[in-house]
Amino acid sequence: MKYAIALSVAAAVISLTACQREVVVPPTVVNVPVPGPAGATGATGDTGSTGSTGAMGNTGNTGNTGSTGSTGDTGATGQRGKTGDTLVIVPAPAPVPEPKR
Repeated sequence: MKYAIALSVAAAVISLTACQREVVVPPTVVNVPVPGPAGATGATGDTGSTGSTGAMGNTGNTGNTGSTGSTGDTGATGQRGKTGDTLVIVPAPAPVPEPKR
């Protein structure tokens, strides 16, 4: 009886699966980047040399001499002075001596 139940269950499963179609689902492809091991450290480079000092520039040209200035205007003529009063200076008379008494 054990075998009969097992066979009947197996026959039922086979008959059910034979009627159903399988749905095929394609597998999803997921690209996961996997980092590789780190590479070796590179060598340290040499320090570059300092550049040359530039050449000094030329001295500029001397500027032109300025023009001579204009001559100034002649001054105005002054006013004529007024004629003053004539003044006669008379010397004081000499003292007269007193007669003797």
